[in-house]
Parts: sequence; structure tokens; C-alpha cells
Amino acid sequence: MRHILLKTIKLYWFLFPESRRRCCIFRESCSQHVYKITSTRGFGKGFKALVFRYQNCRYGYEIFENPITNKIQLILPNKEVIYENEIAMSILNQYKKELLATVNYYED
Repeated sequence: MRHILLKTIKLYWFLFPESRRRCCIFRESCSQHVYKITSTRGFGKGFKALVFRYQNCRYGYEIFENPITNKIQLILPNKEVIYENEIAMSILNQYKKELLATVNYYED
């Protein structure tokens, strides 16, 4: 089963090059993460990682700057919090852009 999951991910990478995939909210893409977990820890852990990422790597997340730590955090749809070092750079950059636009709006 492990080899089938790994081959399926490789087929996905072949059929959908990175430029055609939707943006992942995690810094390590979902397919890369599941591939790594499956190859190192087996099918069961890999399948669990796949289900977790499928359920949480989508819209419905909330991003905010934690006022205590001054770090950006993201709340997943299942209410789990991930930290700035795990959030995709594209999501962080978009958040910072929107934050800057908001600050500039109120300064004018």
C-alpha cells in the first residue's frame, strides 16, 4: 500500500507541475509532506497525514499576529494553530501586504 501511495504522489507531481497546483497554506507542500511521512514512517502514518492535510489545507483558516509573541499564526479549520515557520511564504506575504494596506489606510 505504501508504494501505491508514493507512486500516486509521483504521478500527481508529473501530471500537475508546481506551476499548475493551487497554493498550499503550509510551507512544506501537502504532497511533499505526505510523501516524506509515507516514505519514512509507512502507509498508515502517510495516509493520516494525507487526510489531515486534505481537511485543513483549504480556505477556512484565520491568520493573525499574536499580540503576546508578535508572531504571525494561522488557525486551521480544525482549530489547530500553526506557527509562522510552518506557514507558506505566499500566505505570509499576502497577510503582510494586507496589513500594510490597512495601516496606510488609517494613516491617510
